[in-house]
Amino acid sequence: MLDGALEPALSMTKPRNGYFLRAESFFNIASLVDGGGRFAPDLSLYGDVPLHEQSHGQSFLALAANRFGGEGLYVLDEPEAALSATGAIALLATVVRAARAGAQFVVATHSPILLGYPHASIFEFGDGGLARVAYEDTEPYRLTKGFLDDPGAFLRHLLDGD
Repeated sequence: MLDGALEPALSMTKPRNGYFLRAESFFNIASLVDGGGRFAPDLSLYGDVPLHEQSHGQSFLALAANRFGGEGLYVLDEPEAALSATGAIALLATVVRAARAGAQFVVATHSPILLGYPHASIFEFGDGGLARVAYEDTEPYRLTKGFLDDPGAFLRHLLDGD
C-alpha cells in the first residue's frame, strides 16, 4: 500500500539493528525475553528488569530505550497502544534521539504526539488512497486539538444526536 510513497536509498552502510514491533504482539515478546531458555535474548538488552514485572507501558519504553539506536531500522505498528500521553512523549524523545544517531523509523500510528515528530513525512490513508499530509491536517491532530480547545462544545456536538 505504500508503493510509490517510500523512496529506497542506497547507502554505504546497512542497518546494524532493527525491530518490527506490533502492539498486539508485545506480550509474546515480553514472554520470550523473560522466559529464559535457549532462545531468549539477553535481558540486559531490555534494561535488566523482567518485562512482565513492569507495567505494559514501562516495559514497552524499556524495550525502546534499550533497543532503539543509531544505524537501525525500526518498524512500529501502533506503539501508542501501550502508552499514556506521558509515555508517548517519552517514546517520541527516544525515537528522536535514535534518529539523530542515524536510525530510521516507519511508524503506523493514530497518536497526535507521535505524529508530531519534527520534519516527519506523514502519509494518511483516505478515500482517495494514500496521500502525504501536513501534521496539522491529520485527523488525530484535528480531533485532539478540537477537543482540547473546547471539550464542552466538542462533547455537545457529539451528543446532540442522542
